[in-house]
Amino acid sequence: MGVFNLYARYYNLLYKEKDYAGEAEYVHKLIQKYQPGAKSILDLGCGTGRHDILLAEKGYGVTGVDMSQEMLGIAKAQAKTKNKTEIERSNLTFLQGDVRNIRLNKTFDVVISLFHVMSYQTTNEDLNAAFETASVHLKEGGIFIFDFWYGPAVLTDKPAVREKKLENEELIVHRTAIPVMHPNENIVDVNYEVIIEEKKTGITKKLKEIHKMRYLFLPELDFMLKKLGLKTLDALEWMSSDRQLSLNSWYGISVVRK
Repeated sequence: MGVFNLYARYYNLLYKEKDYAGEAEYVHKLIQKYQPGAKSILDLGCGTGRHDILLAEKGYGVTGVDMSQEMLGIAKAQAKTKNKTEIERSNLTFLQGDVRNIRLNKTFDVVISLFHVMSYQTTNEDLNAAFETASVHLKEGGIFIFDFWYGPAVLTDKPAVREKKLENEELIVHRTAIPVMHPNENIVDVNYEVIIEEKKTGITKKLKEIHKMRYLFLPELDFMLKKLGLKTLDALEWMSSDRQLSLNSWYGISVVRK
């Protein structure tokens, strides 16, 4: 999303411990379970493209869409570093666009949207628009896989202040996340304070951002999806193949079919 533009340069460092390989394998297994034979994937909100590169290496033709030119620049640079034998260039495309209104005039076997892109759609209008984008780009019988903040768990285990400090050979990044809940709107404002220090020069830069995140409930998701001809096949705890959502499942994933 656009809120990431200010620190797209530091994004991969902030999430260097994120298990992209494991997550791509998890999505691959979901696809093989619910849509065996799938060959094409559209990723709505692809960020720096690390999931897309890994899925393309598995043989899928992947198109990644993101609003941020900065994120897409990182994605394209990372894709270029891959050996041609690992990934066919024609199998991976990155395009700028808004997940709420982009139209590519083609359909895919699978649409995915990861890292809570759907929870960034904080109004009913925006969420419905993003779901409609997924629907119009799906082939009949295709599947849409998306993750989200699961409302019952968020309300049970409320957001707390979190700190993260990471570094590489060039930078030290210290990020503090301070949440503010708006229970009547089903939204959490995640107030990020980021301090970036360049090791070579000692220059320090401070950034402040608010990421508005919507936590979602299965009945409202089913209601919105059904209006677009999408039927929920499964709703699971993130990274699980069989654990149903519970009060302990902050992060959920849904698989729906057109």
